[in-house]
Amino acid sequence: MSDLVAIVYPSEAKAEEVRQRLLKLQKEYLITISDAVIAVKTESGGIKLNQLVNTTAMGAMTGSFWGLLIGVIFLNPILGVAIGAASGALGGALSDFGIDDAFMKQLAGSLHTGNAALFVLIKNMTADKVLKEIKDAGGTVLKTSLDDAKEQALRDALASAAAERPAA
Repeated sequence: MSDLVAIVYPSEAKAEEVRQRLLKLQKEYLITISDAVIAVKTESGGIKLNQLVNTTAMGAMTGSFWGLLIGVIFLNPILGVAIGAASGALGGALSDFGIDDAFMKQLAGSLHTGNAALFVLIKNMTADKVLKEIKDAGGTVLKTSLDDAKEQALRDALASAAAERPAA
């Protein structure tokens, strides 16, 4: 079962920095991430989602391949690529995996303008090593599905970074 963690940061750049740290930890097999999305509240009040995987582009790419293959069979590869790319892009835009977009937009609605929330769907992790790597970035826990002890450990680690920052 996966756990959801949503942490608020003062900027999109800070949230992206933490996401890159988590992806680095994934390469070290300390965490397994299903999805990692950054939600930013824009000046106009809207919510922009910065997905880890662009499903529209992936759909267009795979659609182009299959369209080319079918186009070669019917002796019109260019038309096949065009139709395949268009249908793949449409399918990719309509598909959603990982964290539900509507759920993220609803939670991110409470952010202040310019703030960003990092939503991470975690399959498994070595909690103490992951916390050690991200705690200095600070942040505020918005929502988690962690058990009470793990959530409190996360809140304490992030709060300790905030407490150390003014003293430095």
